[in-house]
Amino acid sequence: MANNVGIGTRVKHPTYGEGVIFKQDLVYYHIMFPGRGAVEIARNYDGLEVIEAVNQDESYITREYLENIIRQAIEEYTDITPHVPMGNKWIKGKLILQPSDEQLKPKEIPIEVFFHKIVMLRDRLRVLEQKINSHKGLSEEEKIDLQQYITRCYGSLTTFNVLFRDKKDWFVGEGDGT
Repeated sequence: MANNVGIGTRVKHPTYGEGVIFKQDLVYYHIMFPGRGAVEIARNYDGLEVIEAVNQDESYITREYLENIIRQAIEEYTDITPHVPMGNKWIKGKLILQPSDEQLKPKEIPIEVFFHKIVMLRDRLRVLEQKINSHKGLSEEEKIDLQQYITRCYGSLTTFNVLFRDKKDWFVGEGDGT
């Protein structure tokens, strides 16, 4: 790899895939690999392939690129989900699970807690879709087969669309999404 590459250079590693150099020192390139995080690679390592070089004199990382890397890391490694608004009529509501045996006490759950778990499930299904689509070991037929199962999962969850404020956040299955 050329010694004059700078911050923002896109590289490909045989194990980690594509990444971007975000920092460098005399010994290491510090490379951000989406889905894997930051990795230090020795500057003299021969396995890095330059995909798109940025000269040291003009190297930069755009705010948009940095935001995308941070967003991916947050989604992948935490339970923090983007804010998805719940329908106003449900705010401060509760979900009541009533056993058939009247001697047993019902279970009450704040709808906000239930709604958050539904949103987390939706987001994890989306990450699973991305991982399936980018998986190098699966054939296109296998990817399509797994995608169909995920679509059916979305379809099974359309009942909960009533909780969402905005239609753009709804689950959509094989049908019309209602």
